[in-house]
Amino acid sequence: MPIRLKKLIGTVLLVALVVIYALVASIVAVAQLSESSPLVHLLFFLFSGLLWVLPAMGIIKWLIIEPRPKG
Repeated sequence: MPIRLKKLIGTVLLVALVVIYALVASIVAVAQLSESSPLVHLLFFLFSGLLWVLPAMGIIKWLIIEPRPKG
């Protein structure tokens, strides 16, 4: 796969990940945390704010893997 195409796909995946993750985390927060204390809100947003890094690291790791030499 050409490196430029790989970077384009990786960029689109990262942007889509962030947008979809933010929407899902917000929906969960609104649906589940409406009656919770501020401490629970803090812990939820701290945890969910850091959790998106794991799939993003997988995408970035895929981006930096060198292509196999042909031959």
